[in-house]
Amino acid sequence: MQLSVLIPVLDEQDNILPLLEELYAALAAGPAFEVLVIDDGSTDATPVRVQQVLPAYPTLRLIRHARRAGKSAALVTGAHAAQGAWLVFMDGDRQNDPADIPALIDLVQGDDDLALVNGVRHQRQDTLSKRLASRAANAIRRTLLRDDCPDTGSGLKLIRRDLFLDLPAIDCLHRFIPAFVKGRGRAYANLPVTDRPRISGLSKYTNLHRAAVGVWDLFGVMWLLRRQKRPGAATEVLAP
Repeated sequence: MQLSVLIPVLDEQDNILPLLEELYAALAAGPAFEVLVIDDGSTDATPVRVQQVLPAYPTLRLIRHARRAGKSAALVTGAHAAQGAWLVFMDGDRQNDPADIPALIDLVQGDDDLALVNGVRHQRQDTLSKRLASRAANAIRRTLLRDDCPDTGSGLKLIRRDLFLDLPAIDCLHRFIPAFVKGRGRAYANLPVTDRPRISGLSKYTNLHRAAVGVWDLFGVMWLLRRQKRPGAATEVLAP
């Protein structure tokens, strides 16, 4: 199994190096892996600090966007550059715990049909307003999309690279990956993962922002799911 860990970051100068240290320790006994930090237009010292530790981590790579394009765009950029057949997504704010990654890997290694393992936040460490807003948004999404997913808010996911690159590269993709995977007729699993409190830096979203863009995103995803066609297996006919 070849693994590429993608970490999109925006102004996480105080989080990225401790996260990398945790990540390399957590995956030391696992399969071969690389780590791609995709900097989405940071204005602080995040890219400088990552660049400084590149010699210390031979499998670490740094990719920078010229300007901010969003989390989903950063994941797509990383997926195109990745060399692994499987991708791990995780946020750069240290709220995802790298120690959960081996459990995601074990799940797909035990089931050849799984194409995605979606992390579900257990005992979410956030403000009451964010928890309530997230609960409402998840309930609406689950009802309308019927994706059987209790929570898409965790950044921690494991997915086949070829499948992810086959999904529509839309701005809100990271919030609807389970729905698109199910819409492709592929199997996926939900796995409880740790949610840690943010120690440093600021959240890039507010409840109002999530609600404002979430409604339009949801209707757009519903349209895309209804328009996609699955022809089933295709075979090439060769000359006799």
